[in-house]
Parts: sequence; structure tokens; C-alpha cells
Amino acid sequence: MSNNEIKLDYNNMMADKLGKEHGISFKEIENLKLAAEAAHEKITDSNPGFMELPDSQAEIVKEINEFVDNNLDKYDNFVVLGIGGSALGNIALQTALNNPYYNLNADYRGEHPRVFFPDNVDPDRFKSLLETLDLSRTLFNVISKSGSTAETMSQFLIARGQVAAELGEDAIKDHFLATTSKDSGFLIEIAEREGMPKFYIPDNVGGRFSVLTPVGLVSAAFAGIDIEKLLAGARAMKERTATADIWNNPAYMHGILQLLAYKKGKTISVMMPYNHGLKDFADWYRQLWAESLGKEVDREGNTVNVGPTPVKALGATDQHSQAQLYMEGPFDKLITFLEVENHKQDIEIPEEYQDLDGVNYLGGHSLEKLINTEKQATELALTKRNRMNNTIIFPELNEHTVGQFIYMLELETAFVGELMNINAYNQPGVELGKHYTYGILGRENYEDKAKEFADRPEPDSDLII
Repeated sequence: MSNNEIKLDYNNMMADKLGKEHGISFKEIENLKLAAEAAHEKITDSNPGFMELPDSQAEIVKEINEFVDNNLDKYDNFVVLGIGGSALGNIALQTALNNPYYNLNADYRGEHPRVFFPDNVDPDRFKSLLETLDLSRTLFNVISKSGSTAETMSQFLIARGQVAAELGEDAIKDHFLATTSKDSGFLIEIAEREGMPKFYIPDNVGGRFSVLTPVGLVSAAFAGIDIEKLLAGARAMKERTATADIWNNPAYMHGILQLLAYKKGKTISVMMPYNHGLKDFADWYRQLWAESLGKEVDREGNTVNVGPTPVKALGATDQHSQAQLYMEGPFDKLITFLEVENHKQDIEIPEEYQDLDGVNYLGGHSLEKLINTEKQATELALTKRNRMNNTIIFPELNEHTVGQFIYMLELETAFVGELMNINAYNQPGVELGKHYTYGILGRENYEDKAKEFADRPEPDSDLII
């Protein structure tokens, strides 16, 4: 294993550490070996789109980098108009791989623009953003495979209207680019009509698996992230996880541990990074895990209502808000820590107040030493209380390790879906809410949903206090 590979430490998942009631035995893992091999074969045979990405995008990367190089001097602001899978991965890459104060630090950014991710249709937030930006120096990246995503297209229509009003209709093609499906949908039609630059989302890659497509790569490249190294990291993990051997495949092992934990009543999966740069990857993980594995029916149509509940936490912040529950509350949680061994920067704590025992012990240590010690202390405390926990270890936070992490979690999700006999790639529960919204707002062919909404029972006023 090279010094730049992420590692999975699952010691604190096992029965020899936690006891038989709450821990997992080697036999329980071995008992899933045949099922794991069958799942591996199904995944390999079906070759879901996300698995192709590390190897298939050399030309796309070249196009993206050329587009960025040719346009950097035109823009001070880059705004992603997208939601869910069209935004969360973008946000996570920026938080993990750039300076925490990237938008405020012109010296750090250099020639690269500030980046913004509205990721919602809250009117106060979106209007304030548009009022803050110089639209003549702003490029909007509209991301939607279908071009009918209500939130994204609403943002686009508003931003387009303001750009047209301030700069003229002819400016649309210079201030918007579309990331969408190549052959279908409303956004590709709009982009061609307006003459907007275009990047394409592979049709066989769903939104929550799309961060390593132009969905995530374009904004990353504009922000100075090396997208070739990102894909090289994903490729390294793809090669490492090509084996059906669960004992040497971190994606499969982590998935098996999560599934066994779920069957033991640990239905809440907490991701807790001890590095602020990974905070938004915990958010990305929530969507990946929840939309993929929370399903009403299995592949045969049987009602199963399954799915672990993903929760995000942040160390050391949430030691002071959530840890009490994790330590002493119900035995229904599995904690996955994310640990970074070597931070990008460190700072020493001065040796002051030597006469104060509650303060003087900190002097001479560093913040890196403090935060990693707090992680190790929390890990030990959980283990002493027989609480399941494991750690994904990053030697450092860079494009290569982040690419590995993305691919590992996506493959793990697909693998657990196979073991649970569910479709990990659809999201029918999300679609119903969308259809009601379409009907209420008057979209054609959704009149039945508008009627259902209009005919819904009136709330009981006695139950509103």
C-alpha cells in the first residue's frame, strides 16, 4: 500500500473489542462471502456508469481545461445553479481541496474566480447573491440532466432575466453554460437556442454518482483543482477494488460491516470527519446513502421498507453537541470517522499561563495534534462503551485521496444495494413530491396531482396552537 492511499481501520467493529452483543465476528463476515462474490459479479457485469468514469474522460478533461484556460480572465465569479447531486459533490470538492477562505483570499485564488453554490431556492439567499455579484463578470453553470428540475430552472430563469436586463439578450451565451444530457431534455434545447457552451452528463450516470463527470469537474477546474489527479485517485481505487476478495477490498468490507451493523439494529450511520475540509463530504454521503438505499420494494417488488439513516457530524465540533447521545443513548448507531493524518497547515499552541493546570498542558502542542488526539480519545470512549466505530484514514487531503474516497463510497453503495436486493440507482420516493410541485405550479400533464393537492383534507385548526 502506497503512502498516498486511504485506509479502512475496522478494529472497533469487531466482537473482540465490543463483545458478542454489539460487535461483529469474523464468521459473520465470512458467511457473507458467497453473497459478496455474487454481488461483485452482478456489478461487474452491469458495469454501472460511475465505474467507467476514472478511465473514460481524458478527452472531456482536456475540453474542460481548455475551456477554463480560455475563459479565466473573463470572470470573477462562478456560480453553480444545481441542487442535490448537481451541487453537493461540487461543494464537497471545493471545501476539501481549496483554502477554507478561498472566496475571501485573492492571493490564494490567483487568477481563479470565486465560486458560489446556492443549492436551494430560498428567495432571501438567492436574491442576495444576485445583488452581490457583478453580473458582467459572472459565469453561471446550469446543471440539470433533464432541464426540468424546478429549483435549478427557476434559478436559471431568474438569473437569465437579470443578465438580459443588465447586459442585453446577446450576453446570455457569454454568462451561462449548460451541463446536461446530450440528446434529450429541455436544457439542451435552451442551450442550443441561446448558443450557450455545453458539457454533457453521461446518460448512464445518476445525479448522486455524478461528481466525477462534468457535473463536478467543471466547477472544480474553474477553482484551480487538478481534475486529472482527482480521476487518477478514483482510478487507483477502482484498481484496488476490482477484486471480489472482501478481506482486501475496502469498499466491500465497509459495505459488509454497514450491512451487518444494520441487521444488528444499528440503523443510523453517522459519518464524522475530524477535518473541516471533509465536512461537506459527510453531506454528500448523506444523499448517496439515503437516496440509494432507502427503498420501499426490493427487485422482485416485495415491500421491504429498508434503508440505514445517514447522519453527518463534525469532530471536534459535535463532541460538544452529539457525542453524549452516541456514548450513552440507544445502541442504534455506527460511527464512521474520517481522519487526516497530515493536515495542509498546522499551528503551534503557545506555552502560557504555566501556573494554571487547566490551561498549561496545551502549550507546546499543535492544533493538528489536538484534533487528532480528540478523535482518538472519542474513538476509545465509544469502544469502551461497546459502540460500533471505524475509521477511514487519509494520509493527507489532496486530489488523489479524495478521488479514491469518492469511488470507494460509490462502489460501496452499489455493493450494499446488491446485497439488500434493491435498486440503488432510482429514487421513486423523491419523484412523487416533484410531481405534486409540478401540478400545483401548473405544469402540463400533471393536472391529476394538482387535483389531489386541491382535494387534500383541510388541517384541523384545533391541532394548530
